Amino acid sequence: MARAMFDYTKAVLAKVSFDTNLFCRELQKALKRLLPHEIEELKVWVNSLIKQNPELNQCLIYLKP
Repeated sequence: MARAMFDYTKAVLAKVSFDTNLFCRELQKALKRLLPHEIEELKVWVNSLIKQNPELNQCLIYLKP
């Protein structure tokens, strides 16, 4: 159950990766809901997703401390 929110978040972000604005909004929501260690994992995952979809690069501002 502990990984459920993290896995759900990744699934949602992957599905909305076609729209930069929607991706940024969902990323902001995820950062409010996830635990600190999950956020660190999410940063790694988002960076790999951005390599495939460079237009999402502008959403990185939400991942900076």
